[in-house]
Amino acid sequence: MNKQKTSSPSFLQKLQAKWGLESMWQVVLVLLVFAATGTTIMVIKKPLLDLMGIDMSTGGFWKSTLYFLFVLPLYQIVLLFYGFVFGQFSFFWEKEKKLVRLFSRSRKKVDS
Repeated sequence: MNKQKTSSPSFLQKLQAKWGLESMWQVVLVLLVFAATGTTIMVIKKPLLDLMGIDMSTGGFWKSTLYFLFVLPLYQIVLLFYGFVFGQFSFFWEKEKKLVRLFSRSRKKVDS
């Protein structure tokens, strides 16, 4: 019996194909950008919300609304910053443009 072992692509190879990246090194850089952005937002989120007078006692609706209005756009800006620092700005800029188009389409449907 001759069993041939077919190897399936690794997780990183799947990401490389999905994102259309040229090398495994580029995949690592993109993942580092996501990690640095997430860590930065985690560190500055609480001081930012404290500055706006939002704490744990603030109602869930208001906390969530203000979070979406301030922290999520900040995440996008920090993502582009780290994308630039790690030499992956064009990759993240394309993702940002897709996100804006998605939101603008959603808004047009709501306005109709």
